[in-house]
Amino acid sequence: VNYLQGAEQATERLTFLQQTMAAQSADIDAAMIDVIWPGIFAAHAVDLSDQVGEVEHFERIMENNTVDGALVGIPWFTDAGLLYYRTDLLEKYEFEGPPTTWQELTDMATTIQEGESANTAFTGFTWQGGAYEGLTCNALEWQFSNGGGSIIESDGTVTVNNEQAVAMFEMAASWVGTISPEAVTGYNEEDARGVWQGGNAAFMRNWPYAYSLSAAADSVIKDGFDITQLPMGDGEDATHAACLGGWQMFVSQYSENQDAAKAFAKFLCSPELQKARAIERSALPTIGALYEDEDVLAANPFFGQLFDVFATGSVARPSTPSADLYGEVSLEYFTAVNEILTGSAEAGPRVEDLASSLEDIMADV
Repeated sequence: VNYLQGAEQATERLTFLQQTMAAQSADIDAAMIDVIWPGIFAAHAVDLSDQVGEVEHFERIMENNTVDGALVGIPWFTDAGLLYYRTDLLEKYEFEGPPTTWQELTDMATTIQEGESANTAFTGFTWQGGAYEGLTCNALEWQFSNGGGSIIESDGTVTVNNEQAVAMFEMAASWVGTISPEAVTGYNEEDARGVWQGGNAAFMRNWPYAYSLSAAADSVIKDGFDITQLPMGDGEDATHAACLGGWQMFVSQYSENQDAAKAFAKFLCSPELQKARAIERSALPTIGALYEDEDVLAANPFFGQLFDVFATGSVARPSTPSADLYGEVSLEYFTAVNEILTGSAEAGPRVEDLASSLEDIMADV
């Protein structure tokens, strides 16, 4: 196997792969693709359905990676949004456990923030509110968790304009300047983690990567935090919702070594390799059984808390139905939500405009 080092930035990797596929080049046999790229590369992919066999990957990841019945990428490792919470502060303020609804989180964060007011840097809840892809993930979690749909459904129908979605965007806007700092509307993952890991937040929404950093020897919160599923809304069809991340292995139609490339992709994504990567690199498996594996749990005890997140509590961004126009969809979405969060737009009318813009985009898919 000849390995070509890709760019560090996902957008640069995407551009390189798009150019390579557009040229129908045989230079690349197999490649890593992001969870939001299957729709982009479906027309260039070898169907890998016959390479999965009886391996049981999480259903929602498989659905995300399937376009028109063809498996565009075999799941390799995954990611999803989590709620981090301060166990010491919940105990201090006599809460029995972490919040299960967004309203409970709001109430608990308010109580703890008021109690910790001697620390002027302390905030109740930190998350990713900047106008970028991270806000698409956060806002989709709010929306879906309140029964507000997936922005665009699998059949291409735009569903963002509904009362449940608007209600959650309004709730999130109410956090800004109360349980969250005004600056949260510019935060990315590391901004949020900096506040959290400095001991200055009761709750944080972030990805699993922040767990090992929060538990590091030099972390001031290393002995006083835990993780759980993100809260759900109060609306009809409310559910826990964690935005999916992660990477898959794709095989190019233009490869002159398709059989070998398929075998290689199957090998990399196999239970044996996923187990090894979980133990050695804390890479999150896409195979449910590995979250019960004794060796994996010995290396990463917190993995045991993640099974439900991936099995039943995850939601995919609408990248498969929007295909190569997903970037435009996400830009419209996070721009609209950021305007609602900053108070420069009212939620109801702005979501109506958003839906209209998304329908125009989907007309070109």
